Amino acid sequence: MKTFPFLVFARSELNDETFREKMREALIHNEETTPDTLDAFCSHLYYQAVNTSDAQDYGKLVPRLDDLHDKYQTCGNTFYYMSTPPNLYGVIPECLAAHGLNTEEYGWKRIIVEKPFGYDEKTAQTLDVQIHRFFEEHQIYRIDHYLGKETVQNLLVLRFSNGWFEPLWNRNFIDYVEITGAESIGVEERGGYYDGSGAMRDMFQNHLLQVLAMVAMEPPAIINANSMRDEVAKVMHSLRPLTSEDMENNLVLGQYTAAEINGKMEKGYLEEKGVPANSRTETYIALRCEIENWRWAGVPFYVRTGKRLPARVTEIVIHFKTTPHPVFSQNAPENKLIIRIQPDEAISMRFGLKKPGAGFEAKEVSMDFPLCRFSRRASINRL
Repeated sequence: MKTFPFLVFARSELNDETFREKMREALIHNEETTPDTLDAFCSHLYYQAVNTSDAQDYGKLVPRLDDLHDKYQTCGNTFYYMSTPPNLYGVIPECLAAHGLNTEEYGWKRIIVEKPFGYDEKTAQTLDVQIHRFFEEHQIYRIDHYLGKETVQNLLVLRFSNGWFEPLWNRNFIDYVEITGAESIGVEERGGYYDGSGAMRDMFQNHLLQVLAMVAMEPPAIINANSMRDEVAKVMHSLRPLTSEDMENNLVLGQYTAAEINGKMEKGYLEEKGVPANSRTETYIALRCEIENWRWAGVPFYVRTGKRLPARVTEIVIHFKTTPHPVFSQNAPENKLIIRIQPDEAISMRFGLKKPGAGFEAKEVSMDFPLCRFSRRASINRL
């Protein structure tokens, strides 16, 4: 931290002190914050007002960065984190390059781009070309903060460090997989943005497909960026393309309407601020996916996400196949591995044991391992 300054640049006309005060107000109630750590952190915050669409205005960053590199002895090493509207993702790299802020003659330079990376395949490819005009591939970090969640990262360790899971992790023993990302709130103040994305682009095609890939991927040779990316790409290429029959039978789209929830009347999606009255944007999507490879052939993956659902929960449920014959004259409880991502990070195993008393009636029991007590760091902070 002693050699780690933050220079924030944005349109708002603030200075170092006014920005620090805003950050202090935002962090003061954090349970992990102490006055000393807060003061130490804020002393490393700096601010520069810049018109982020005007390349000439980026010249203001040059002397500020030079001063900070000298003060903190950072050798010119710089991360550019684009916490901006997606329409600026192609603009900012060009504006930085106009003032030589992308070159690595003096220290390394890295640029971080978060989802959404483009609106569709074509715009994503166009954006990639735009950024590559000014930054080399080794300088570009494309991140999905969902992958920083403790339980999502634990999924890799659970799968690849425990020998007893691997023989079971395939179509021979797994019946089906559920991946759910449910939110109890509506779009809140994000109606204008959300109506241009919907549940598909907001959650499904990035966060949940990444989780699906981590459930289904083959073991990488080593845990590093290239090996992980290669295995994730193999899963994506193996997903069966949707047919017109799939669209009719295996896809559900929905939109929440006004309803009374916990004694309070909540707006429907079409009444939300910034949402057109005739919008057809989905706030709920559920899709039955299939992966066409030897490991997963015939195993359905049910992926769903939506707003204003009964509970806020994101979890993976691995449903194992039942016994081939009911020895105890009844169907034994289903074996399930439940990986809870939020709100309470945990891993649970459900299986059957004998119910106390006479006879051999089986009941479901659970082995639970809560992770939330070990790490409360937000995924975006971890990344």
